Amino acid sequence: MKLFCFISAWFAFSLGIIGAFLPVVPTTPFLILSAFLFSKSSPKFHKWLLNLPLAGQGLQDWNDNGIIRPQAKALCSVMILGSLVFISLNQTIPLPIKMVVAAILVSVMIFVLTRNSRL
Repeated sequence: MKLFCFISAWFAFSLGIIGAFLPVVPTTPFLILSAFLFSKSSPKFHKWLLNLPLAGQGLQDWNDNGIIRPQAKALCSVMILGSLVFISLNQTIPLPIKMVVAAILVSVMIFVLTRNSRL
């Protein structure tokens, strides 16, 4: 089970990194998932992830208190809204795919926005 969690943690981390550069893939939920999976499989990599310069403090906030900072919520919302606009205006993406991606993005945004911001 630890091996499955470890491999899944790296997969989630990779998707989070990809999400930092692609407008359609969210970053925050994948990094949170990665932190959770590393906590179950590898204390070494869990500690490494929580000490990353750009994402570590936010992940530590989530890990310790279940909060997402207001700045992270705002950035996530802007990126998701931008992704929704991009997808809706793109004529080459079939409607069923647009609908699935939009549902996922809206679900992620609802999740992020409904988390606590302060202790």
